[in-house]
Amino acid sequence: MEQEIAADVGSLASFELVRLGKTSITAGSLVAAILIVAAAVVAARLAAGAIRRVRGRAAAQAAPSIYIFEKLSTYGLIIFGVIAAFSTLGLDLSSLTLFAGALGVGLGFGMQGIVKEFISGLVLLFDKLIRIGDYIELQTGERGVVAEIGPRATRIRNNDDLDVLIPNSRLIEAPVTNWTHQNGARRMHIPFRVAYGADKEKVREAVLRAAHAVPFTMKDTAARRTQVWLIGFGENGLSFELVVWPALEAVKRPNATHAAYTWAIEDALRGGGFEIPLPQRELRVRTVFGEEGEDAREMLGLKGHVAAAPHAAAPSTNDAAEDLARGAAQDAAELAAEQAASPGR
Repeated sequence: MEQEIAADVGSLASFELVRLGKTSITAGSLVAAILIVAAAVVAARLAAGAIRRVRGRAAAQAAPSIYIFEKLSTYGLIIFGVIAAFSTLGLDLSSLTLFAGALGVGLGFGMQGIVKEFISGLVLLFDKLIRIGDYIELQTGERGVVAEIGPRATRIRNNDDLDVLIPNSRLIEAPVTNWTHQNGARRMHIPFRVAYGADKEKVREAVLRAAHAVPFTMKDTAARRTQVWLIGFGENGLSFELVVWPALEAVKRPNATHAAYTWAIEDALRGGGFEIPLPQRELRVRTVFGEEGEDAREMLGLKGHVAAAPHAAAPSTNDAAEDLARGAAQDAAELAAEQAASPGR
């Protein structure tokens, strides 16, 4: 009985499905080829997962190189599996050269976009100007952290946890701003205005105190200092800029960072009694029936104007600063979870 089953299996395996020239493709060889390709895909996924865990435990400087090795290993295993499957089928790859050339010309016209994106992805992997974990911004407005460089597109994740797919060629052909290249700090400019007549030195001191009180503001050094610049004379007031160096984790969240400093500046100006100007027009009357100044007010029965004393600012909740702290804590928790899940750390 067993011999009959073995004979049936052997005859089924040797059953000829199709003949390509001198090569006969049997059912057994086709099944073996499919199993080899499936094994190559599974091996590629296992290798990618193992290398990804190693990348999670590695230092930030080594992570991009490990990512390149991960991609090359995955592509290499799959290509090796496809070649081994062709050999199992009994196909002579050298005899397919002419056919592959003709097929390549046809695919070149029909799939030139895909080939272009694939080559662009390989360039990005080896170029290192854009690496995994960098915060980039395109001229069209898309920005976020580079999460993956794939064969067709690069996936970036913005601060709203939305994944944006960018064709690889756009990152090569169009200008790209890399906010965190080589993990460097970035200076931010936060504009604000104060009404004319304000003491510039007091404005500077109040805003500097507020800026240093915001989390993630880097300490002053000789090369990088938090400053307040007077940049112009607006229609309704003096135009200032807070020039500040936030930490790297805040640079990756520019909207929340800008909102945090703007909130702190408003608290400082209100607490110091500085007027934030609104669009307005002033009408100045020089004389009233030939009288000026106090004499004119006395003629109209008006008392002299007394400036109100500045009021202390009430405590307020800075939602943007809390969002920054929450995001940084989330990053630290995710890193700790990855390290705990990976053995040998």
